[in-house]
Amino acid sequence: MAVGVGSFAFGWAVGHAQLPFDEHALLAFARRHALRVVQLADNLPIHTWPAERVERFTREAHAAGISIELGARGLTEAHLAQYLSLCGRCGARLLRFVADADLYEPSPDDLTAIIRNAVPALAAAGVTLALENHDRFPAAALRRVVENAGTPHFGICLDTANSLGAGEGLAAVTEILAPLTVNLHVKDVRIRRLPHMMGFIVEGRPLGQGQLPIPETIERVRRQGRCTAVILEAWTAPRPTMKETIEQELAGADISIEQLKALVAAGAS
Repeated sequence: MAVGVGSFAFGWAVGHAQLPFDEHALLAFARRHALRVVQLADNLPIHTWPAERVERFTREAHAAGISIELGARGLTEAHLAQYLSLCGRCGARLLRFVADADLYEPSPDDLTAIIRNAVPALAAAGVTLALENHDRFPAAALRRVVENAGTPHFGICLDTANSLGAGEGLAAVTEILAPLTVNLHVKDVRIRRLPHMMGFIVEGRPLGQGQLPIPETIERVRRQGRCTAVILEAWTAPRPTMKETIEQELAGADISIEQLKALVAAGAS
């Protein structure tokens, strides 16, 4: 499995840094850490860019020997078709989607129908569609969508933290979704009880400094043989100022990506 970085490793820096953290900054991070993959998510929405910006980004990535993966949210037939076209322009072979968008929450049956209709286009484009576990759907429902779609061009983007929002832990989610996982999003968190003892708070931590069973998840997904890339993301806890928050995020990304590279290399040896 290749190691890569996603734009959601920089959820604060994208859109808030004084010096814009854009696709070129993402590529610079990838080059500095000798990564093979970058994934643009919906915080850098490539479908809103002019053609010249798409072409420049694609040239820069390919010149550096870095593969591009795309990501979006709101899985409708029209939006999927738009992103398949963008995959062709960028040479992307993996397209990750979050099902929901503002005021749009498709049912599992809706998703299955959309994907079945898209199978010829996915096959023609040579693109694998990865549906991310993202809060609303339990893992079993996502598995049924993939199985009912019935195509090798569709699988799961397994995020190590998102299913906490659906009340499910990583070990249980991995048991259900690892055989269908074609893309892995890695972030670590710490879960601690609030001082009043009436609940918990979930906060992001640099990889290896949280509580999630990251090494076991990577190895379990690797054994299934379908996942092509492990992508670093992060939930950086805010600091008193935005400047401090972004500094913490950037420092945490440097620590986390080296940890991720070591974990993947150890599993491959």
